[in-house]
Amino acid sequence: MPYSHPQPLDTATIYRDWKHILPGAMALSATAGFVNSVVLGFFDTPVSHMSGAVSRLGLSIAERHSANAFGTLLVILGFLIGAIMAGVFVGATKLVPSRRYGVVMMVEGVLLLIATWLLRGNFIAGPMLAATACGLQNAMSSSYCGLMIRTTHVSGVVTDLGVMLGHWLRHRRIVAWKLKFLIGLLLSFGGGGFCGAFLDMIYGPICLLLAAISCFAAGAVFFAFMQHQNYLDEDENALPRTSIFPDD
Repeated sequence: MPYSHPQPLDTATIYRDWKHILPGAMALSATAGFVNSVVLGFFDTPVSHMSGAVSRLGLSIAERHSANAFGTLLVILGFLIGAIMAGVFVGATKLVPSRRYGVVMMVEGVLLLIATWLLRGNFIAGPMLAATACGLQNAMSSSYCGLMIRTTHVSGVVTDLGVMLGHWLRHRRIVAWKLKFLIGLLLSFGGGGFCGAFLDMIYGPICLLLAAISCFAAGAVFFAFMQHQNYLDEDENALPRTSIFPDD
């Protein structure tokens, strides 16, 4: 996580804002699923989550496939570097909307753009940069008011869904909005993965440009929006305040 202190679970804030958070979280999750499927068509190691990558590294070492082991190690290192970058760029103790998130999204777009070029040239550094983009995104969006928002993998999402369904089977009350939120993330990641695999079969790694352009454009729009909001806030604070009492 890119925050130096854990955030308390603010249930009231989450309940009020989850419908506004969900579309962005679903878009990020779909992007990660898309990127992961496209890169898997080039290299048989996932780049959006590290459980499979670490397992693949162990298999490659055991089978003495040094080239595969080196490539997988680069993927793991790339994801770690992305998370470190999020800590540097965001570096806040509270997740509040700011221009920094727009910058992070634009950086993710640039990383995916370079990864596309490297994949087209069959360079092993392509999956590494794609993993860096995923690590950057996951760390940026990993927490909101104490709620874990996982946008690059679904292991935790499926686990949370299973626990909630288990509670429901025991006739315990479950939080309906959280169930909808988790289902939205799961479907988005799966849908993004399907689209990535389908387009990769037709166009190859060049289709990763779609994710790169989308991330950069979304980041630019968010940055411009927050810049405009800051100007409005500064103008409002700069307005002179008049007293309701006339001067003597």
